[in-house]
Amino acid sequence: MNRLGKAFEDHKALITFVTAGDPDLDVTRAICPVLEESGADVIELGIPFSDPQADGPSIQAAGQRALKAGTTPASVLELAESLKKTVTVPLVLMGYFNPILQYGEESFARDAARAGVAGVIVPDLPYDEGENFYAALEREGVEGILMVAPNSPESRLKEAGRRARGFAYCVSLLGTTGTFDDLYADLESYLRRVRGYFSIPVALGFGIDGPQRAARAAAHADGVVVGSALVRLIEKYGRDEKRLTAEVRQFVGGLKEAIRAQSPQG
Repeated sequence: MNRLGKAFEDHKALITFVTAGDPDLDVTRAICPVLEESGADVIELGIPFSDPQADGPSIQAAGQRALKAGTTPASVLELAESLKKTVTVPLVLMGYFNPILQYGEESFARDAARAGVAGVIVPDLPYDEGENFYAALEREGVEGILMVAPNSPESRLKEAGRRARGFAYCVSLLGTTGTFDDLYADLESYLRRVRGYFSIPVALGFGIDGPQRAARAAAHADGVVVGSALVRLIEKYGRDEKRLTAEVRQFVGGLKEAIRAQSPQG
């Protein structure tokens, strides 16, 4: 079983997202061990980009702060490699394709593997437009994680299920991240439809802002992704390490408790 698969073994997984470099790389480096200690099973590091199509205002603003601080794909990869000393849970990079293309697809896949990255999510690169990149990741032993949505047709689910690695990232609503409208009305049937095509764990993300929605998502999914709400905490307390640590511990701990209650062993 790969590293990401083990993160879902025997329990529901909590996947936390932070924008790398927000407000600077030192803060990201310091907060990632806190995320793990507080209950995160997987940590996503967002690569900042100037035109993040799927992201809402909070993550867009975080990306702008990170870019202003000088964060680049290369520095995010260096950050990931440095975290091998302090973080044991799998690290996943999430970023848009343009910076990866500029970096070089083969080089990015190689350097991600060297950094110890377990998986990569590229929201604007569907499998049929990124075959070369996803093949490069696979050669390097890095999981290419694909995203699906409630309106994904059966034909795309079938092909994505055949190609996906690591876990299936299921968008819980139609919109951008940080849009805290209610989750998709019929999560059970949506995820049942996805499971019909995917043999890997299914994680639900977008719009999950606290323990109540995390518990609802975990009742049907194998994992829950929380990003914008955590990014807001970093925005508010990022320059106060002691307060940030305390707030993150409380928030992530509450999420973990809610998700744990939905795990098979309770």
